[in-house]
Amino acid sequence: MALFKYLIKDVGIDLGTANTLLYVKGVGIVADEPSVVAVENRTGRIIAVGIEAKEMIGKAPDTIDLIRPLQNGVVADFDTTYRMIEYFLNKSFPKRNLFTRIRVVVSVPSEATTVEKKAVIEAAHMAKAHDAMVIEEAVAAAIGAGLDIEEPFGHLVVDIGGGTTEIAVISLGGIVVSKSLKIAGDKMNEAILEYVKKNYQLAIGISGAESIKKQIGTVYPMEILHMEITGRDLVSGLPKKIRISSRETEMALGEIISNILDGIRNILEITHPELSADIMVKGLTLTGGGALLRGIKELFQEHLKIPVNLVEEPLKSVALGTGQSLEHYDVLKKQMSHVKRR
Repeated sequence: MALFKYLIKDVGIDLGTANTLLYVKGVGIVADEPSVVAVENRTGRIIAVGIEAKEMIGKAPDTIDLIRPLQNGVVADFDTTYRMIEYFLNKSFPKRNLFTRIRVVVSVPSEATTVEKKAVIEAAHMAKAHDAMVIEEAVAAAIGAGLDIEEPFGHLVVDIGGGTTEIAVISLGGIVVSKSLKIAGDKMNEAILEYVKKNYQLAIGISGAESIKKQIGTVYPMEILHMEITGRDLVSGLPKKIRISSRETEMALGEIISNILDGIRNILEITHPELSADIMVKGLTLTGGGALLRGIKELFQEHLKIPVNLVEEPLKSVALGTGQSLEHYDVLKKQMSHVKRR
């Protein structure tokens, strides 16, 4: 007869290209930080993770490498990924002991390969999780948005994250058709950066481009907003300040948004007519950081001719759904690859 019981901690991880969020069952979201790690390149020692590491971008000396271990939603740097997950787990459970068992479920893009899924699971194990599973981001986003994905009804979900845009039609607890586009928030930042460089001969960092996107980023004709941004004049080499408008971000982001629209149309074209009829009634559920762009709901409604529902907390949908999925095991076992720790 056992003299003790293990303390099981269920954790959902939205392991995003731009940000990592942790959801602890019974508690809620306990961590929401950038997926960035600062490493001393000579020793490999981790100096900072998350917010502190991101603040070093563009400012760190040559002795420090700033690493984003996830690219397009999948593991690009295995060692740094597991160390980042371990950091967040330790931060969330500072008092765990030998009798604490952490079980995690991690979100991955719908088109992630078996090898990519195994890399995520192994990284979680290396980070001292005792059990690990994966769930498609679109399914997690749907659960986090409050959709009843078990019903015999077609749900169209579009999750615009940092590295990928996930587009999926979900019914009876599973993905019927899906597409994962490697165009999302990061590409938007790059597009704004290139626009400023081309039209103002001004070099700004990715952080500056991201600030423009978050503060005045617009994709549909609306009230025009302005903001000032400082960078390096490419002609004189000196610091220079400019004033940019939201109308300009609309132009800078136009091609990316058009590509996302094309991806949604492609999915709708191959969707079964009966599911298409459902989507015409309930429309599209829009989540992810890209859902916060000004005018995106109006633009999608105009071009797709269906209702568009913007979730209440689009940045948290995947994290919430990933964590909540552990409370619905019947859905979980259909959608996840389950690997026990050896």
